[in-house]
Amino acid sequence: MNRVDIFYSRLAVFNSGFIIYFSLFLRFSGFFAGGKQEESFIETSQTTGAQNPFENWKRKTVLFFGSQAITFFGSALVSFSIIWYITLTTESGVMTTLILLCSFVPQLLISFFSGVWADKYNRKTLIILADGGIAIATLALVIYMLAGYESIPALLFIAMVRSVGMGIQMPAMNALIPQIVPADKLVRVNGINGSLQSIVNLASPAVAGAIMIYGKIYNIMMIDVVTAIIGISILLLIPIPKHKRAQELVQTSYLEDLKEGFKYSVNHSFLKPLLIISAFFTVLCVPASFLNVLMVTQVFGANYLYLTLNEMSFFIGMLLGGLVIGVWGGFKNRVKTMLTGLAAFGLFTLGFGLTQELWVYLILMAIVGLSMPFVSSPMMSMIQEKVEPGKQGRVFSLMQIVFTGLMPLAVMFFGPMADIIPVQTMVVYCGALIIVMSVIVFFNKAFCRQGVFETKTEEIPR
Repeated sequence: MNRVDIFYSRLAVFNSGFIIYFSLFLRFSGFFAGGKQEESFIETSQTTGAQNPFENWKRKTVLFFGSQAITFFGSALVSFSIIWYITLTTESGVMTTLILLCSFVPQLLISFFSGVWADKYNRKTLIILADGGIAIATLALVIYMLAGYESIPALLFIAMVRSVGMGIQMPAMNALIPQIVPADKLVRVNGINGSLQSIVNLASPAVAGAIMIYGKIYNIMMIDVVTAIIGISILLLIPIPKHKRAQELVQTSYLEDLKEGFKYSVNHSFLKPLLIISAFFTVLCVPASFLNVLMVTQVFGANYLYLTLNEMSFFIGMLLGGLVIGVWGGFKNRVKTMLTGLAAFGLFTLGFGLTQELWVYLILMAIVGLSMPFVSSPMMSMIQEKVEPGKQGRVFSLMQIVFTGLMPLAVMFFGPMADIIPVQTMVVYCGALIIVMSVIVFFNKAFCRQGVFETKTEEIPR
């Protein structure tokens, strides 16, 4: 069997495993237990009358997350390949900083618009347009490379285009989830989605590494185009009605919408401290999360295998963490679950910053990955539960602005320092500060009390 056959056989095994895992997990995890709500409604008309938004929510959820997982698989392949190609070609902290800036700054800039769009227009349509735009740009790069041009500036440009698309897609996707999933299922749904993303991210570095070793980078680009077409086709099959504000066609100025979303967030008793926590974590996680590729190169050597193992260990941990959250659901107080994840992240990044052994580093990296769903799943579900549906796009956009705004600044600070100070040293100090932050937040009782799920009685449309 030649190398190409081996690669495609592995890809087929991944696809089969993905489908089997998803089916069995949804069947046996108890995720759909007690989900009788959607069966008590009857759609009286296909074109008129009020409809229950959670009708057939199980099917919609499976199809929606399946479509997004497929498109994210292609996107992850491209992201890994670009970062690895530039890092191993240049072995420069400055160039690593540049590619990360190209990946985040455009997303930051478009976020000032995308949240307003997600609240004003059809969120499903926005996701499709963003995915389609990224695919077209990627296909153009493939044609450019096939013509004999292969340059780092071209890769940096496509990273910027993809960043814009992600900036439009993510607020719309996160705000769309509560339209199809009942509020009391959000934590577990987000946990399962985290597991699916982990499977995608686990397979992505393995596939990307195989292609980078045996083939050209434009082969990865072409896979991304195909996965985008498949994902968009599945999403088109899902009937998702417009949210209320989009149906009303509210005529307000963009600036008014943006100011309203900002005032709502900073005056909200839960969102304001959450934004502050997110801001500190975004900065402090940079050495461990975004410079680990450079750290592996500095400490263990420049090798595609080491980079692949680095990514795979993290996402194996994320997969296990997502499974735990999906089945268990976390503590009754979701803030407690989030803080546990933050403290574990800080503790074990501190640990792998101190080791000189690759196998120890990989184990600690897997535990760090396991902690991430404990942070992201409860945080996401609490935002989706507590924020008004008509403002969720702007809130998620603001969260994205915090992340993509502070991330480049942190990368601009830590990245060039990596040419002077070992990344391991920065990882140790930042890990310790994350632990301190988690302890401080734990003693903020007013914030912690908001982690308990609030049962809401909603009027059911007839």
